[in-house]
Amino acid sequence: MVTDNKAVISFIQVLKEDLSIFRLEPVDKVVPEYKAGQFITIGLENPAENNKMVRRAYSIASNPENRKYIELYIRWVRKPLPGRLTTMLFNAKSGDEINWLKPTGAFTINEKLANGEKDSRRIICIGGGTGLAPFVSYAKHLHETSDKREIVVLHGASYVDELSYRDVLTDLEYKSIDKGRDKWNFKYRAAISRPQEHTNRSWSGQNGRVETFLRSTDGDKSPLELLVGEKITKENTIFYICGWQGTIDGVMDFLKPKGFVTEREKREDGSFEVKYESYG
Repeated sequence: MVTDNKAVISFIQVLKEDLSIFRLEPVDKVVPEYKAGQFITIGLENPAENNKMVRRAYSIASNPENRKYIELYIRWVRKPLPGRLTTMLFNAKSGDEINWLKPTGAFTINEKLANGEKDSRRIICIGGGTGLAPFVSYAKHLHETSDKREIVVLHGASYVDELSYRDVLTDLEYKSIDKGRDKWNFKYRAAISRPQEHTNRSWSGQNGRVETFLRSTDGDKSPLELLVGEKITKENTIFYICGWQGTIDGVMDFLKPKGFVTEREKREDGSFEVKYESYG
């Protein structure tokens, strides 16, 4: 039987009319234990459906060390039909109550290799749109726990004003520069898929979909390889991908020819180099 918990929406940051950050504080003040990369299922009663409970799962953007609230990064679904839960959520206000189920999910950071040894491979996180959420949790968690692995977060968006968490992730990169890469090795980059749009006229970074970071030209190093300073191989790197299936497929188009395999298609010995989570 499903057991609902209660929380209060304590904070709403409207980034665009259809994109917001929400913070939920459990009524009993007890934030549940969870791992970076897991998701939480929230629910609201829909008056248009005789108060039927409508539930949806969302990746948690806050890190497990934060014991004050659960943070979610959500887009309001409006096409082809208005989202049943997101429409109610985007009409909610701070102080409103919401239901939630305990966090779960397997899209977590790999700690050990198939042979039982510690996984020390470089971590590359590729998020399309709100698929960035679990990687914000990853980055904050790894920083809080003083993890020394190299971590790169790549975010793809259509418009510059959709580069949510840009300041947070840029600050984490500055901390890497200040502390030294031997203590905290983090990099953040973004790609804009519609650079020709007038609202993106100030953009001077990577153009195209986020997977273009993996594209090399005439045998040269890819933008990602130039960023990390060496060739990306299945021996030195593990990829985490989150977003629409098209983003995942686009990344795998580059990785499969290099011998990378996903956790869902892992080898007989249990080894793999890619974990992904699709939301459509």
